[in-house]
Amino acid sequence: MKVAYIYDPIYLKHDTGHHVENARRLEAITSHLEQSGLRQKLTLIKPRAATAEELALVHHKQHILNIQQVAQAGGGWLDADTVMSADSYQAALYAAGGAMRATKAVMTGEVDSAFALVRPPGHHATPHQAMGFCLFNNAAIAAKYALAKYKLERILIIDFDVHHGNGTQEIFYDSPEVLYISSHQYPLYPGTGNIDETGEGKARGTTINIPLPAGCGDNEYLAAFEQIITPAARRFKPQLILVSAGYDCHWADELALMQVSVGGFARMVNIIKGLADELGGGRLVFTLEGGYNLNALAASVGATLAVLLGKENIEDPLGKPRQLAAPDIAPLIRTIKKTHNLP
Repeated sequence: MKVAYIYDPIYLKHDTGHHVENARRLEAITSHLEQSGLRQKLTLIKPRAATAEELALVHHKQHILNIQQVAQAGGGWLDADTVMSADSYQAALYAAGGAMRATKAVMTGEVDSAFALVRPPGHHATPHQAMGFCLFNNAAIAAKYALAKYKLERILIIDFDVHHGNGTQEIFYDSPEVLYISSHQYPLYPGTGNIDETGEGKARGTTINIPLPAGCGDNEYLAAFEQIITPAARRFKPQLILVSAGYDCHWADELALMQVSVGGFARMVNIIKGLADELGGGRLVFTLEGGYNLNALAASVGATLAVLLGKENIEDPLGKPRQLAAPDIAPLIRTIKKTHNLP
């Protein structure tokens, strides 16, 4: 099993200062890969910069120009959450390019699966706006690239970041060739991602939102994966699976109120890997989104890569979350299944 990770120190040059989305996130991940011995089992692939034409597959030209101009001016705040430095535009080009390079490696059989360890993250970025720490939508650009380059007809994007990927949803809301499934805490930033947001026109039904209440842990997420994501994927029959991998639903992450463990992430990834093997010839690409507790993030990314390499039974090195009464999501799952006519 040949598994790659895409990484370059240029991602550290997106200097956000003391912002919660900072370079220490990738430093923690790469340090963990080295210390755990995982790095030696993986193939390192260097990213390339996305071209303006590739960014324009997703983003309005004025948005691209705005990001470039802010960087040229030395950086600054784009909104209350999203900040840039002078090198952020270049880092963002390599983040989008890293997601595309990972996709190319998988589509050409260079590797079996790949994880783009990139920043800035992407899933909140809309065609015309940077927001939620995101400048360009890396996963969406990779999907558009794969559709055009490899003439694919069906791509599944699974987004398990604790925040709804409003940008990815908006980009593909009228695109029947992309099935977007998001599991996220609701209500929470950015306020989108309710059950009744299902797509429009010929794409109605190709957006599936799983708005989970605060307090959900491994069992609730696995129920959502087994009872919603799995049958939806089997019906759609994707030729490629892209994953917006955000680890901020870990119990130690302070940006949300979920209770997922590292072992829970491993089991979720194992389900996704099984779907890729069953439906898409094993073609599977992860791209990094959120996750802000450094120890939890590093361990969870490591667990993801370990599962892709074939390891099972991964425990959480941070221990177990405090025991809270888990919410009953059975009615929610029934409603989503009814909305989308899932078995």
